[in-house]
Amino acid sequence: MDHDRARALLLELRRDAVARLSGLGDAHQDVVDAARGANVDDEHDPEGATIAFERAQLEALADGAHRRLAEVDAALGRLADGTYGTCAVGGEPIDDARLEARPTATTCVAHT
Repeated sequence: MDHDRARALLLELRRDAVARLSGLGDAHQDVVDAARGANVDDEHDPEGATIAFERAQLEALADGAHRRLAEVDAALGRLADGTYGTCAVGGEPIDDARLEARPTATTCVAHT
């Protein structure tokens, strides 16, 4: 894949991940603010379980966005050091169609 195209795809994915993290941070703060002053006795308050679930769900989504950001940053690093598009297992080139579909791919289809 052309390095300019790869860089453009990766930077777009990075912007999306950063925006997702920002939105999740705002949503998490909304949940925290809503719980402030509320009865958060999860054992006896049916709303408590909802607040705990919302927090856990937001944290899981944020973890996923952090992982995605790390994958993109690693791919940008490979692009910079000249190893982008090379299978990490067998050393063969990763097909352009795979990189187009999964710009952060580290392996060819045979080694997935």
